[in-house]
Amino acid sequence: VLLAIPALLESGVLECAGKIYGSIGPAFYGLRTSLVALLLFALLRIKRPEGLKEHAPDDLGRILGLDRAPEVKTLRRKLARLASYGRAVQFGHALAQRRVSQRGSALGFLYVDGHVRVYHGQHTLPKAHVARMRLAMPATSDYWVNDRQGDPLFVVTAEANAGMVKMLPIVLAEVKTLVGERRVTIVFDRGGYSPKLFLKLVAAEGCDILTYRKGRFPRVPRRCFETHEAVLDGRKVSYLLADRKVRLLGGKLTLRQVTRLSEDGRHQTPILTSREDLLPVEVAFRMFERWRQENFFKYLREEYALDALVDYGVEPDDATRTVPNPARRKLDRKLQAARAEAITLQAEFGRAAQANRESQRSTMRGFKIAHGKLGKQLRATLKRLAALEARRSRMPLRVPVGRAIQGKVVKLAPERKLLTNLLKMVAYQAESDLVRRVVPHYKRADDEGRTLIQSALAGAADLEVTDKELRVTLAPASS
Repeated sequence: VLLAIPALLESGVLECAGKIYGSIGPAFYGLRTSLVALLLFALLRIKRPEGLKEHAPDDLGRILGLDRAPEVKTLRRKLARLASYGRAVQFGHALAQRRVSQRGSALGFLYVDGHVRVYHGQHTLPKAHVARMRLAMPATSDYWVNDRQGDPLFVVTAEANAGMVKMLPIVLAEVKTLVGERRVTIVFDRGGYSPKLFLKLVAAEGCDILTYRKGRFPRVPRRCFETHEAVLDGRKVSYLLADRKVRLLGGKLTLRQVTRLSEDGRHQTPILTSREDLLPVEVAFRMFERWRQENFFKYLREEYALDALVDYGVEPDDATRTVPNPARRKLDRKLQAARAEAITLQAEFGRAAQANRESQRSTMRGFKIAHGKLGKQLRATLKRLAALEARRSRMPLRVPVGRAIQGKVVKLAPERKLLTNLLKMVAYQAESDLVRRVVPHYKRADDEGRTLIQSALAGAADLEVTDKELRVTLAPASS
């Protein structure tokens, strides 16, 4: 794991921490030692402080140059001490500034996406839709910004699970403080679709957008599609594309729409962008590269325990902020059931009318008398449906959260979680930097680069110190 030391130092994590936190007091495990321990433990896949119980402290101490590594309670105490300063946001900003200065060329396209961390504790928290589970569950939402190569740049925790449309201006303001006057292209999914927001971002905020079009759209005729091929980022790509202009907001906003046609010719995927200088094939390629970020979330969940809670504490939340009215939501379910019942009864009534023989019942009065029970049920259901709709129309759409839930309005204490997210981000960046180092020398780097580095970090090695370098000779691996 000492292979990662140069990459960690290059990230500036110790320098930034020294400027932001200064010191955590005289201690055997000071600020630098504690941070190095947390970073190296993350690279060794010790995902939480409790994972130290499975390792001998003297063995881990050797990689820190100490007699023994900190134990669980010591490491948790160090995290609590750092969190008590309340400077994780400044720390993250300093790390992002350092990354921008090193990798400015990779920041032309920035990918923004939200990650939902499910909460299973006893406190009542706002719910968020968890796409991978297809459920709405108590959770907190983090919004990550990644560069064009999929590496994270910074993370922002959303207040009360705010959606992408609300968070994009906040994220963009942070981006502007990092890149200055440079114009960047923000890439995001359909969760951020809002033509009004697009107009604001492109005109006032001085950035470009790249996203999928949401909702219904006119299908593009088959004759408009052409094959576009190119070699981008060392990969040969080919798409069937149609390039045209579209007007939104009644003509106030004009954007470029690049539509991709599937190979079977059935499905069309429209992509909107304000970039006029890009080739259609690059517009499609950069949009579809958004899956790098999805893979990043999956990797961090599995390898770094991104969703694990390191702090169970809560703090008061704003009780006046508004949330969707839960009483209205309950009434919506009743309305849906009443509408379904009315449709069923009407269909049954219609089938009875179709099967009615005029020789037996030549008048409507006779038909109604014969099916009096069914008609009575239908009238009662329609009356109940009308009452529910009238009741729903009088309900407010949103109410203060203090009225919506019972008990105190709280949120998870964000400081320690943000701090550990930042350290996992730095560890991932170091791992990515090592992968890039081996790419010119390893033919299967695209498929197995991370596996190779992960095995190397966890493996044994011989260390040889020379006048100019620390030479690490890895022990032979099984493959």
